[in-house]
Amino acid sequence: MEKKKILITGKGSYVGTNLIEWLNQWPNQYEVTEISVRGDEWKKEDFSKYDTVLHVAGIAHVSTDPKMEEQYYKVNRDLTIEVAEYAKIRGVKQFIFMSSIIVYGDSSSNKRIIDGSTVPKPSNFYGNSKLQAEEGIKKFESGSFNIVVIRPPMIYGKNSKGNYPKLSKAARILPLFPDFNNVRSMLHIDNLSEFLRLIIKNEEQGLFFPQNKEYVKTSEMVKDIAQLHGKDIKLVKIFNFVLKPLIGKVNIINKVFGNLIYDMEISGYKENYQIRNLKESVKKSM
Repeated sequence: MEKKKILITGKGSYVGTNLIEWLNQWPNQYEVTEISVRGDEWKKEDFSKYDTVLHVAGIAHVSTDPKMEEQYYKVNRDLTIEVAEYAKIRGVKQFIFMSSIIVYGDSSSNKRIIDGSTVPKPSNFYGNSKLQAEEGIKKFESGSFNIVVIRPPMIYGKNSKGNYPKLSKAARILPLFPDFNNVRSMLHIDNLSEFLRLIIKNEEQGLFFPQNKEYVKTSEMVKDIAQLHGKDIKLVKIFNFVLKPLIGKVNIINKVFGNLIYDMEISGYKENYQIRNLKESVKKSM
């Protein structure tokens, strides 16, 4: 069987680095190269030798600084469209774009379920730049150029960035943590890596919503993390009356205790990619 040749645009990214490591399990099936797409040097790369371009370059973390807005659109939207067009012209067969659940807006204080009919409604320029990138690359799709858009929820794992390491640290040092009833979709990096492998292997196209097979209640995850580190953290409800009105208003509280889930129906795939359950994934993320 001929090797699938994959180009990752966005050198040193968390998703890209982990995918390379993951695909090393099948050295005869996949060959991966990663490049930086800062500046114009990337245009010297011969895209024509690749089957798939996985575009993960982008500004990932939400900023509310209006000075950053132009940069978000330049990197997350304009660069994505430019790389997709470049890949198509040079005969690449598949272009995979890592978008985000953020295109649906923020989490909320009430249970919020996204299904196949939910219309994206970004609440900030990070989400909007991702959505506009999705719309911008659609025009390049053809019978010989498959476009895949992936809208993952929060990605976590060993050495991940964002909110998971903060939760992990809290679990190790705090004696108490709010026992707040929320529900979130999350995606462990191994589950995402396997999903990407299958999408590439099966030469897919379309819009996908991968997630873990279980939803997450933040307080229970924090308790699991604490126990794995040999700590005993007490879950208490006394802070709940303060937290509830702040969801939707204070960014960090929203991210930790808000509700945002994909309907499990839209996250299914014809092959199993959900290879790590929640407890295993937390253990592997230590």
